[in-house]
Amino acid sequence: MKPPYLLLIDDEAPIRELLSRFLTSSGYRVATAASVHDALREVRQKPPDLIVSDLQLEDGDGFEMIKEIKTLCPQTPIILLTGVLFEGDVIDKVLADLIDRYLEKTTPLAQIAATIRELLPPAAEAEA
Repeated sequence: MKPPYLLLIDDEAPIRELLSRFLTSSGYRVATAASVHDALREVRQKPPDLIVSDLQLEDGDGFEMIKEIKTLCPQTPIILLTGVLFEGDVIDKVLADLIDRYLEKTTPLAQIAATIRELLPPAAEAEA
């Protein structure tokens, strides 16, 4: 069985590379996207089991991208991993319908991995 397929979206190459290496070594198949355009193309070609995305991307609005991804893949869990700090009520009122979890970029890798395991659909996790 194939391991779960994750898509990492971040315009910072060091972040993409670090997360990609870590998650690949944790047994996941990982694709990366550096832009809104690349992310949407990737989602259309091969819907991922889970997405980890930054919010601030050089070529577009991360909120709009996430809205479009949710239209294309409504069941795909999305983890927002960003340096943008939000108050709890903003997450509850604005982001709750778009994302499944909000993590700060300073979150330890082990906690990111635990969140991914928690959010993966049971069928995808069973394949891991």
